[in-house]
Amino acid sequence: MTKTSTPSTPSTTTPATEEPRGTANATTGEPDRGPRGHARMPVLFVGHGSPMNAIEDNPWSEGFRSLARLVPRPKAVLSVSAHWFVAGTFTTGNPHPKTIHDFGGFPDALFQVQYPAPGDVALAEHVTHLIGDGRAVVRNDWGLDHGTWSVLHQMLPAADVPVVQLSIDGRRPPADHLAIGRALAPLRAEGVLILGSGNVTHNLRYAFGHAGRGDLELPGWAASFDADVEGALLQHDEKFLTEVVASAAGRMAHPTLDHYLPLLYTLGAAEGRGGVSFPITGFDLGSLSMRSVLFT
Repeated sequence: MTKTSTPSTPSTTTPATEEPRGTANATTGEPDRGPRGHARMPVLFVGHGSPMNAIEDNPWSEGFRSLARLVPRPKAVLSVSAHWFVAGTFTTGNPHPKTIHDFGGFPDALFQVQYPAPGDVALAEHVTHLIGDGRAVVRNDWGLDHGTWSVLHQMLPAADVPVVQLSIDGRRPPADHLAIGRALAPLRAEGVLILGSGNVTHNLRYAFGHAGRGDLELPGWAASFDADVEGALLQHDEKFLTEVVASAAGRMAHPTLDHYLPLLYTLGAAEGRGGVSFPITGFDLGSLSMRSVLFT
């Protein structure tokens, strides 16, 4: 057993002094651009952890802020949050999505946080068409939950970039979520940042039970699952990443799949190619992986 890790920054992370960048063309060295001149956006998965990261000044919130330096300013954000886990595939069509405080037992200051980013009705409809007419529907009864705004409150604090959320249909098998992510890949050439928000390991019963006893040691199951996922991501091993959650290790790391599936959307949008780096790594509450993944 090892001590709980703190965030680390690998050598692949863009230094703070560099300008944000998109995906470079291998021939020209210039950023790839879509038909409307937008830089081809990277794809980002973020381990969001506790909603308190939205208001605390800690290593994780510092890490979220640093992510803004790794991507060009997006035209819009499409967020796949673990916390819109429902029976169906939906997008938020609200022109002004509400800030949803979908938690309890936290300080009043957290409930006062608002993230007043505009919505984008045209993008919400466009996403449903990419997924397939009749397979996804625009809805107006959701907004931005903490899986989205706790990250963006730090990463894009001005809240001046339109944000649309995409739900996760909990009835679908992992391979379907990968396929939906792949269908969304054209958005990258349109200046849209595809953001997945969950956690690579997320067994809250284990985490809270052990933390309540003062045990913040990193368990072997969490360390090994996180390392196996890291290795598979570097290899774009889609087969492993869609099947591992059915293993004993996967069931321990994810008693429910809500926080794992956003990773598959981003993996699909990466289309099995490009660079992979990990701007944030480490564990919170002993066993909760806070790994972030940047696909370029």
